[in-house]
Amino acid sequence: MAITAASDAIDLSPSSTSLSGLDGINFFLAGMQAGFGPFVAVLLADEKWTQQNIGYVLSVGGLAGLLSQLPGGELLDASRSKRLLFALSAIVVAVSALVIALWPMLSVVFVALVLQGLTGGVLGPAVAAISLGLVGHAALAERLGRNQRFASAGALTVTALMGAIGYFLSYRAIFFTSAALVLPLLIAVARVRSADIHFGRACGQAGHDAPTLPPRAERLSLCRNSGLLTFAGCLFLFQFANASVLPLTGEQLAYRNESAASFIISALIVVPQIVVTLSAPLVGRLAQTWGRRSLLLIGLSALAQPQAVLDVIRNAAKAIQKSKAA
Repeated sequence: MAITAASDAIDLSPSSTSLSGLDGINFFLAGMQAGFGPFVAVLLADEKWTQQNIGYVLSVGGLAGLLSQLPGGELLDASRSKRLLFALSAIVVAVSALVIALWPMLSVVFVALVLQGLTGGVLGPAVAAISLGLVGHAALAERLGRNQRFASAGALTVTALMGAIGYFLSYRAIFFTSAALVLPLLIAVARVRSADIHFGRACGQAGHDAPTLPPRAERLSLCRNSGLLTFAGCLFLFQFANASVLPLTGEQLAYRNESAASFIISALIVVPQIVVTLSAPLVGRLAQTWGRRSLLLIGLSALAQPQAVLDVIRNAAKAIQKSKAA
């Protein structure tokens, strides 16, 4: 979705109802999506799936999400009803969660995860577009920080709940919970007034009063943008190193018949979300002063730190053992 540095002087008066609705969207969307990823791996491992099949369906779902990004953004730019597209995508996610819980078979789960992955090209960009349409470019960085705070709070709350549900009830019940969250999510969407979302601003249109659609960039021009390609490569490498850690951990716990697997996975998700919940608004403000590149580099460098800490712990443990043996 193209974003231009246009004037924000037009209709910058979103109602408090719309802004609180956007808070709710971020909270419940993150909670609903928390049921996927590592919890899918835990459920399928508990159903005695092989590691190859689990990796296969998770990879295909991730690939579907990747391929949906460009057409999803184009569809959002063209749509006059971004709330409707968001609501339909949220319903697809809820149906996918129900299908996985009821019929955890290879073909069924394959289709469900592909459908859930395809919504990734709409849900995240739609939240950004609605935010931009409500508050404008000048306040967007701080608004995105607030969005992340509510998203992290939702993921934190629901993940903790899902951990308890998985432990006391069943792993399948986690996905029933995920599907049920579509109801408060749709209520939050309804609270955002369509009149408050400026169409031109939400599309990044240079002339906010222009009745026509913003010009669409040719796809080949994106491939010639070296800065964009470098940024995409950084994100690819980050996800390549990071995305599979929790699902693989969940698989191993389930294969070992760890009854507390859902609790452990919840803890691994909840702790980072606490940090993000507390720091997200500050990061949004710093993005305006420090610049986004500096913050991005700090975030990317953090990926290497857990392994470094583990190496230090292992080396210390080996040194202690050697000293005792001596």
